[in-house]
Amino acid sequence: MERIYIFQFGSTYNLENNTDTVYKLNTVSETINEMSRNYKEEENEQEEVENKDAFVETVIEKLETMKDNVLYDDLVDESSEILDQIFTHLTKNNYISKEDIIKIYEDRNEYLLGFNDFDTNLKVEEDIKKCARLLNDTYKIGKVNNLWKQKIKENKKVISSQLDGVSKAISDVANSIFKGNEGFAEEKKQIKILAKQKEIDILDIKIEKNKSGRYIVNIYKAPCKNDEECKIDDIEAIISKVLDTSMVLQKNICAVKEEQNLCKQIYVSKDKFTIQIGIACEKKTGSSVSGDYNAQIKLDDGKYLIALSDGMGSGPEARKSSQIAVKMLCRMLGSGFDKDTSMELINSSMYMNSKEDSYATMDVAILDLYSGNMEFMKNGACPTFIKNKKNVNIVKSISLPAGILDKIDLVVYDKDLEDGDIIIMCSDGILESNTEYENKEIWVKNLLEEIETDSVQKIANILLAQSIDNGVGVAKDDMSVIVIKVKKATK
Repeated sequence: MERIYIFQFGSTYNLENNTDTVYKLNTVSETINEMSRNYKEEENEQEEVENKDAFVETVIEKLETMKDNVLYDDLVDESSEILDQIFTHLTKNNYISKEDIIKIYEDRNEYLLGFNDFDTNLKVEEDIKKCARLLNDTYKIGKVNNLWKQKIKENKKVISSQLDGVSKAISDVANSIFKGNEGFAEEKKQIKILAKQKEIDILDIKIEKNKSGRYIVNIYKAPCKNDEECKIDDIEAIISKVLDTSMVLQKNICAVKEEQNLCKQIYVSKDKFTIQIGIACEKKTGSSVSGDYNAQIKLDDGKYLIALSDGMGSGPEARKSSQIAVKMLCRMLGSGFDKDTSMELINSSMYMNSKEDSYATMDVAILDLYSGNMEFMKNGACPTFIKNKKNVNIVKSISLPAGILDKIDLVVYDKDLEDGDIIIMCSDGILESNTEYENKEIWVKNLLEEIETDSVQKIANILLAQSIDNGVGVAKDDMSVIVIKVKKATK
């Protein structure tokens, strides 16, 4: 794998010449990839013993306590291949009876009950029954063991995928840091000079310009004195002047307040759109807590993340599943992981750790309010409705919820934002509340077309109230509605 070099900024904090640190970082990166490869190779190299061979071996071992059984000699004789035929029967029927064993012998032109002596016949019959019990028990135990082995193999695949994702995330973050230290040399110099005039000691600067044209500027400076602020307004004005675009503070990490060695500030190009958000929720009637969970955060790159997850069922376990999914997504995207890797890691983590029938849908909207673009990521989630005046469009997918499969079936949509767009996200408690429509999203679409108000909270409240009315005043499932209105920002 390509080596990763990570640098911090400023001569005082630069790791570029610290060979030992670079070596350690490379070793960690290569170790993660080696671990991933080992899981893959182990799966390929350590092929399991054929189920039939394992079955035959176990049966012969158990027969050692039944040497007086009339079938003993035939069953332990590998050349007779009777156990092979018995195993074939078991794989087709999952059970073998005394009559089935007799039939197998008859098909081989061998007859077990051809004795004239009554007692002998009883002995043979009892021996066959004992063998049938042994064969059925052995097959059942082997089948359970094989299921566990298959689960272990699937988990190894998931672990390998997780390690690949972590390695990719480290690489992406490292490359982002490295690129941020390249270029814009003149702009950095001007910012430092102007800051010095304001008695602001900037140690280092990282400037990026992403694909949408938005500037992202990281400022690193010495800790503020206890009696002064971080001089955000001054720095904001300086960066705006040098880059010739309106910049605003995105994030401030004060060394004094956060007990850090440095103050770090992130400034981004001012958004060209604004949003308003309305939320309405109701737990299932009789449930202690809703299984739905939602969150809204602004990412370091200036984009706005809105996520809604619906855990399986209702109550604490459903809430735990949905909460874990959303919080993991927010943390990973906020730490620099890309959306595909983040969703893969969330899915694989839930797949490995959740209980049976414990999974969660993921409905995510990422709004770039600078470029005026919106991405929808859906995994088992309900349709999203986009209303502009009387027109209502539907965005939907048919993927399965997170945690059901070891590989995620992520569906991503892209849309340019328009002034006045109203985006509605909901859980299936809303959608499924109306039993009159086979196509469930139609009733929501019809209702949205009739709603006159553009107040996000009123729209959310109307949708929730109507969904409860559909159940004659009873919330038959957890219900959540998130309404987002997009407006062009005033200059």
